[in-house]
Amino acid sequence: MLIVVKAGGKLLEKDLPPNIAMDIKVVSEKNKVMLVHGGGIEVTEIAQKLGKEPRFIVSPEGFRSRYTDRETVEIYTMVMTGKINKQLVIALQSKGVKAIGLSGLDGQLLMAERKKRLIIVNERGRRMAIDGGFTGRILEVNKDLLKLLMDSGYVPVVAPVAMSVEYEPLNVDGDRTAANIAGALKADMLILLTDVEGLMVDGGVVPRLRLTEAKEMLPKIGPGMITKMHAAMEALELGVGVAVIASGTGPTPVSSAVNHNIGTVIENG
Repeated sequence: MLIVVKAGGKLLEKDLPPNIAMDIKVVSEKNKVMLVHGGGIEVTEIAQKLGKEPRFIVSPEGFRSRYTDRETVEIYTMVMTGKINKQLVIALQSKGVKAIGLSGLDGQLLMAERKKRLIIVNERGRRMAIDGGFTGRILEVNKDLLKLLMDSGYVPVVAPVAMSVEYEPLNVDGDRTAANIAGALKADMLILLTDVEGLMVDGGVVPRLRLTEAKEMLPKIGPGMITKMHAAMEALELGVGVAVIASGTGPTPVSSAVNHNIGTVIENG
């Protein structure tokens, strides 16, 4: 199988957890695997140390994201592609994984369109338009480069920084990056690891959903999960076999997700 794994948020607060690194090694011995990572918490911490206070915005659909002006995209690129990406590569290599670190800038891996305008909801609950800054929407994935690496036994580790058509770095959402990559590769599975057990509704985990059911449930889903749900649905619509949203805190999170033993499994239909 070809499996795309996304990890970020609190899971990467202190480097790649050993359980995830070890489990990627186990899964990669019989499958082609790649890892897409986030790391926004560390970006925020370093930006603050550099005197740049981050600004977060919320879309009408409930997506919360970092507003990325020119100074912020420089910090974001530095931390994501330099510090975090290489930390993850080292963590995987320490477990015997042939990891190779990339960003969307390398080999034009991720080409994106710069968003000219963003519609946000302000503090008073009103919609307003602001300049899009250096946030992007992925247009194309260099799948041939990824296939070449995986066919050679490597596990690509991809930072969510894309190249704009104007050849500038852009901030692209990690979950949506993973979905676009999985879709371009027609992956068998997309696994979105998080710090909760899966999609929670009425106090319990939803074990399985069809794509049509997932779309119907969107109004009930809070801001912490909405991006992952949209990423999962986008991946399925792009031809991915199945998407799993699951906790990355267990002893074997990747293997368990592959076997549908944990999390929320979302399938076409």
